[in-house]
Amino acid sequence: MKLKNIDILSERIKEAVLNNEQIILFGDSDMDGVSATVVAKEAISNFAFLSKKELKISAYFPDRKNEGYGLNDVVSAYIIEKYPQGGLLITLDCGITNFTQIKRVRAAGFYVMVLDHHQPVKEGLPEADIIVDPKQEDDDYPFKDFSNAGLSFKLAEELLQEKISPLFKENLLELVALATIADMMPERDENIDYIYQGLKNIENSQRPILKAFFTIYNPNEFNSKRDLVHRINSCFNFGAMDDNHVCLLYHILSETDFELAKEEAKELIEENQRRVLEINVLTDEIKLLIETKLGNSIIFEGSPNWGIEYLGAIASRLSVYYDKPVFIYQKYDDFSRGTVRLPKKYDAVKAMESCSNLLITFGGHPPAAGFTVANNNLERFRLALISYFNKENGK
Repeated sequence: MKLKNIDILSERIKEAVLNNEQIILFGDSDMDGVSATVVAKEAISNFAFLSKKELKISAYFPDRKNEGYGLNDVVSAYIIEKYPQGGLLITLDCGITNFTQIKRVRAAGFYVMVLDHHQPVKEGLPEADIIVDPKQEDDDYPFKDFSNAGLSFKLAEELLQEKISPLFKENLLELVALATIADMMPERDENIDYIYQGLKNIENSQRPILKAFFTIYNPNEFNSKRDLVHRINSCFNFGAMDDNHVCLLYHILSETDFELAKEEAKELIEENQRRVLEINVLTDEIKLLIETKLGNSIIFEGSPNWGIEYLGAIASRLSVYYDKPVFIYQKYDDFSRGTVRLPKKYDAVKAMESCSNLLITFGGHPPAAGFTVANNNLERFRLALISYFNKENGK
């Protein structure tokens, strides 16, 4: 059995490569989204090489700090302007809730394919040309909880089939394993196999940036290989962009020069140490702020001074510490952009669907999601969430 539309998606990509069409990969700018984009890029490049065809392919990402998640208005306008003749646009780790933007880029002449693992919203699916998402209602594939990098690997297998070499497959699965762990996907069924295969020989990786980390870090200083992988993933947890809307992590994971990769790894380690200190300070600050509000069913706080790039890690800590749904956000002039983390018994997507009329955008997974809300709706949003979770708790 195959994921719904994965074969159609693969055939359309093959057609684009053989006809020298412009291919544009648009991935989210977290570890899973970037890894999914790198896996797709390398698989498509491998197919083009085997087909002896020149390849026109580019990658772009949203600036989470300034633009938020997914195929937002700013980046979709950027892509339309950059490619006035259109092209084949593939969204990775996003797209399933980008109704307006997908309609806009299709109207501008793009063929749009969505490869996403997020939960569709109750309004249905966007009007893309092809959608691959195991969580869409009519997909009978038995396993639903792949990382998006895992879906890209499925695409790689479909594209290359018997031509996928063992070494290339191992190389891709290293990124799939890292992304599956980073995105906290359930470690069961096929994900267990991906993680096992990806981590089996990762200390001998031929990918320069991973090779660099295993050169710099002493494995004996960690309790297990998994602990070391978590440390590496934490170094990858940043969303800095270059001037061309490309996430720097994409360049780092794609780096082919080992010496350059070694310098990048050292910089990532230093930056991560600084970031951890900042997260510790902000977490303590928010704990002090909410100590007088613990009677509420949720934690709902925001500030203009809280950087969105830190809020996922902070929300995770707070949700575990207080065993409550956490909604924290960075406040801008007219709107706020936030992160959601919930204990396992709740569903963030359903919670926000219950008051979606108050939100500009939202989406994600049951335990982890994001939102954008107009500031004049913040209080209504908070009260709606309290009401929703009171009902969930039988109050």
